[in-house]
Amino acid sequence: MNLAPIQNVYFIGIGGIGMSALARYFNANGKAVCGYDRTPTEITEMLEKEGIAVHFTDDVAAIPASFKDKATTLVVYTPAIPKDHSELLYFQQNGYEVVKRSEVLGFITQNSFCLAVAGTHGKTTTSSILAHILVESGASVSAFLGGIAENFNSNLVLHGNEYTVAEADEFDRSFLRLSPNIACITSMDADHLDIYGDEQHLIEGFHQFAGKIKEGGSLIVRNGLAIAGETFGLEDDSDYSFQHIRIVDGVYHFDFKYKGGIYKDYTFLKPGRHNLLNALAAVSMAVKAGFAPEALLPHLATFKGVKRRFSYIIKEKDRVFIDDYAHHPSEINALYQAVSEMYPDTPKTIIFQPHLFSRTRDFMDDFAKSLSQFDEVILLDIYPARELPIEGITSEVLLSKITTPQKTLVSKAELIPLLETMQPSLLLAVGAGDIGAEVAHIKEAMSRK
Repeated sequence: MNLAPIQNVYFIGIGGIGMSALARYFNANGKAVCGYDRTPTEITEMLEKEGIAVHFTDDVAAIPASFKDKATTLVVYTPAIPKDHSELLYFQQNGYEVVKRSEVLGFITQNSFCLAVAGTHGKTTTSSILAHILVESGASVSAFLGGIAENFNSNLVLHGNEYTVAEADEFDRSFLRLSPNIACITSMDADHLDIYGDEQHLIEGFHQFAGKIKEGGSLIVRNGLAIAGETFGLEDDSDYSFQHIRIVDGVYHFDFKYKGGIYKDYTFLKPGRHNLLNALAAVSMAVKAGFAPEALLPHLATFKGVKRRFSYIIKEKDRVFIDDYAHHPSEINALYQAVSEMYPDTPKTIIFQPHLFSRTRDFMDDFAKSLSQFDEVILLDIYPARELPIEGITSEVLLSKITTPQKTLVSKAELIPLLETMQPSLLLAVGAGDIGAEVAHIKEAMSRK
């Protein structure tokens, strides 16, 4: 891929979290950028404020004339776009350079020292923590993130180009386009079985990703995963570990231990041991890259988080509302552990929007078990994303398997009136679909005492 003659970059699916980071990157580097997405969102609004034109109708006529010069235009698309999308077909059939998002990310990162974070859970938070501690340590670093990091209020960090932090996304095997110097695998739980078919093929995909590491590079994995590499873990014998973990006034305190020594009494504010593991993974990668632990560890205390990852929307003495992106049973379990640790005696109500018919089918019983831990469950219909319905896979079936006595299935239109009546003490809005668009309305309803 030769970017030298490229003057225009057109994105099909520009509102996606990974796509929008690339759009911002090219815009910041002086390219003309515009694109299509299905619906307006907070991300597309932010892009438009940055001078990037976005339209929401699949129409070749909506493509600006300046972007129809195939010699100077690069077209980037996301695999979530249907193959019969008319704009995508136009570019493909008329000789344009049309590439997937993962190909572009692989090309951009190949000439820097690349730190790539893979895993079915935790990669966005880990990448965001890594970017934060590197920037605060004075590193020359860029980062492409799968969420809006609150320290940067962006999914793109441009703070130099010696190092690049990138999420290595297993969906559609996108991570096989990267060639990292240091890679981390946080988890390999079964997911994306619509792509891989079964768990074994997913694990094989992670092994293939490990094979993409540059000669002389390193792989760091969570202790216990079935893949060889240096390990990280909590209060165990891993190569990198947090020891003597305790909670003081709702804040984690711990010591960092690795072969180079022990560094005592650092803090991290985000709740949940899964987030503590994410912080440890980030520190481990940065230390392996040659950064001094004492230059990194103090900055864990100033990490603010990632939007929709255990994000406090309301945090009052008698009322708490948390927004979270969890969309897999393991993530819901981690979320429950976190809120139980912070609020052990408070009844916990979860609103959950299942994401994808295939994922709901593949993990129906596991979802039911995870959700049954909560005191009350409010279930929404399945968010289809890129899929058509699957016969027999519905939220009604999932609801019937949940053992919590206090459970109900509602439409989004019914949700706010229900919450105004309930006024729960601790509420979580959870899912990877469009439930995030309801957060402001839920907050308003929760504020009506």
